[in-house]
Amino acid sequence: MTSARAEPPARRRLTARGALTRERIVRAAADLMHANGVAGTTMDQVIEASGTSKSQLYHYFDDKDALVTAVIKMQTARVMERQEPHLEQLSSLQGLRRWRDAVVSFVEERHGAHGCEIGSLASELADRSEPARILINATFRSWESYLAAGLRRMQDRGELDTEADVAELATGIMAAYQGGHLLSQAGRTAQPIALALDLAIRNVEALAPQRKSASGAAS
Repeated sequence: MTSARAEPPARRRLTARGALTRERIVRAAADLMHANGVAGTTMDQVIEASGTSKSQLYHYFDDKDALVTAVIKMQTARVMERQEPHLEQLSSLQGLRRWRDAVVSFVEERHGAHGCEIGSLASELADRSEPARILINATFRSWESYLAAGLRRMQDRGELDTEADVAELATGIMAAYQGGHLLSQAGRTAQPIALALDLAIRNVEALAPQRKSASGAAS
């Protein structure tokens, strides 16, 4: 008689209190890693900043790599939450400019410090941790998909050349955003990201179909 196959243990679900404790740990780690870098953040610092014990931290995270994965996911949620009010506006040139203004205003408030939460993780981890690189790259691709969707809606309304490659345009805008953040971080000024996004948006504007006046001449 064949023995019954043992079922794998079910993953224990967090209690409401446990979920809050875990979130507090990740939030503290995210803030520390954004300010000091992943390498510059120790597990002891996370314990102190989160007001938890070592046993609590290691109850939720096997090691620092597991905590870093949770931080990447939290920082992704933070960035996208900040972008969310503007995502629906990205389907017009005017909306793109409003998004640009919001980004520049945010960088100005911080005097360029710390850079993009996701970009700073990418610069530190992409060549050191393949799982982290894959997760961060997926975040960038998802972010670009929102930009591409808006540009595609512009095409559907005839406001952008139908031959324009919206995926490439979205990558260009994202590159301007991340590169601008980096230069603004180094220079402690929002000017680089303002210039970079202006150039990226002008590239989109250049692909808008020429409107013709009543006389038939291009306006």
